This record gives sequence, structure tokens and C-alpha cells, in this order.
Amino acid sequence: MRKILIVAAHTDDEAIGCGGTIARHVASGNEVHLLFMTDGVSARGVQSAAAKIRLASAQKAAKILGTHSSKNLCFPDNQMDAVPLLSIVKEIEQVISELKPDIIYTHHASDLNIDHKITSQAVMTACRPQPGLSVKEIYTFEVLSSTDWQPSDLAPFTPNLYVDISDYLEQKKQALEAYDCEIRPAPHSRSYEHIEILAKHRGYSVGLHAAEAFIQLRRLDSDV
Repeated sequence: MRKILIVAAHTDDEAIGCGGTIARHVASGNEVHLLFMTDGVSARGVQSAAAKIRLASAQKAAKILGTHSSKNLCFPDNQMDAVPLLSIVKEIEQVISELKPDIIYTHHASDLNIDHKITSQAVMTACRPQPGLSVKEIYTFEVLSSTDWQPSDLAPFTPNLYVDISDYLEQKKQALEAYDCEIRPAPHSRSYEHIEILAKHRGYSVGLHAAEAFIQLRRLDSDV
């Protein structure tokens, strides 16, 4: 059994970016833990009731995907650049120290969303190579309406790992339905139609019915 930690800026990023892979890990007997940076809604000027609804959505999605635990660090939504990076890094380090995950999935460093950028940077800083670090593999995922909207002068999302989610696409879609208020009507990038199209595109690109794509940033293998 391996321990997996998903470090996502907002609740719903985990389902969009790697929901099928989460479901596959759980089905394989691995533990999957979720760590969110923000509540995902406070930047919109909404009341606490909206934050509670978003939390309930995250809990419902986590149950559908079968994750083992979930924690929210409650940094300011879409304002993580206002927080000292060291403060964010220390919080992530604490979670890594407690859970001792083998694998981490997080955001692509060039995403348009500032919280995604900061989260990615903080994860890589928290996972700087040093003796005794439990994390042996680090992957970044793509989130529609952020990764695909990144500025063209930054490093593009060029996946080098594809995970077969053919048997888990429906489960991913069910988890996304828990976040229905965050999904937009087509032809918006973050629509049900586009999310399914991307899963099929990533799959067809490597001869599968459906897949999620990742960039492998690190893999330590002592068995080779």
C-alpha cells in the first residue's frame, strides 16, 4: 500500500485534475489524502454560507472518490501571493511529516490562477531533496480554465505520464457533479462536456478510452 497526497489550491481542483487517478489509487488499495489551500470561494465576496456549501461539496466528492482524509489550510482564496511563501511551506511540511506520503500530485507551475502557482512552488519547496523525505514521486496535473489559460510565454503543460481512467471516468464525473455550482455551461472550458472531451483526448493520444495526463517532476526508484 502506498500513501498519496493531493495538494490542491481549491476544492474541486482535485476532482478536475486527477479525480479518475484518485479513484484508481483507492481501488488499488492505496491511501489517498487531500490537502486544500483555500476554501475556493472567499475571493468572490460571498458569505460564510457559501463556504459551507463548498465544504459540503468537497466532502461529498471525497466520499465518491473514496479518499481517506481531507484538510483545508484556509489561506486567503486567490490571494495566496499575499502570504509569505515560508508560512505556506511550513504548513505543507507539517502535513507531509504527519502523513509521510510516497507520492504527491499538485498543480502545474505555469497555471493562470495565482493560487495554483503558489501551491506548486510551495510543494516543491517543501519537498526539496533531503535525507529521510518520504516523498519519492511528484506529479503535476492540469485544471481546465487555468492550465489551458496560462500565458503563452510560460512553460506549457507537456505531459509525460498518462494514467488509464477508462474504468473510472464515470466515478470522476460523479465527483464533479458534487461541485455542480462550479461547473459552467459549454462551451466554457470548465464544463462537463470539455472535461470529458479532455479525458478522451488524453486517452486517445495513447491508445486508451480515457486518461488523465501528468508531468512527472520527480521519481526516485531504488529497485532498478
